[in-house]
Amino acid sequence: MLSPIIESENGEKDAILEVAKLMLIAARTAPKSAGVADVLTVIVHDKEKDAIARKMEEIAEERKNEGFTRDAKNVRDSEAVVLFSVRGNKSFGLNCGACGYKNCKEFDEAGKIFAEGFLGPTCLFKALDRGIALGSAAKTASMLNVDNRIMYRVGTAASKLSLLSEATVIMGIPVSARGKNIYFDRSK
Repeated sequence: MLSPIIESENGEKDAILEVAKLMLIAARTAPKSAGVADVLTVIVHDKEKDAIARKMEEIAEERKNEGFTRDAKNVRDSEAVVLFSVRGNKSFGLNCGACGYKNCKEFDEAGKIFAEGFLGPTCLFKALDRGIALGSAAKTASMLNVDNRIMYRVGTAASKLSLLSEATVIMGIPVSARGKNIYFDRSK
């Protein structure tokens, strides 16, 4: 039997996870190049979310980059993180050359490398699809009054942890609901 009283902390935690699920729907239904669904998403919370924060702190130390430390604190202070990627190593077939190769055949045959945090090169149209999905998801969270911010550093750590095995470039959106938005007013 459900308790007749839901305390704020428990209700808010449950609601934030429900909003994260709605963000997955927003990403799924976002427009994509030729309607090909190569966008990948996952919700990370609890211990796995904290593993991302730890990896971000390791990267901060390795790279002497305090931005990773600051963003790791945001991840720790968040209820969940929604990760977004795309199967960007598949060409779109347009031969646009935006990837740096003469045509899609050259792109498809090129060796893929894992550099500082992402697998590349990535097809521009696949990256655009991920960007549209990110925007749709962030909008969904905002419309439901859940604070969020798109962060590439989260994706770098998630990539190093292999949280989306088919991913080339991952971005993360941490989500929370506090008295003030922890992602934009990050003053001490």
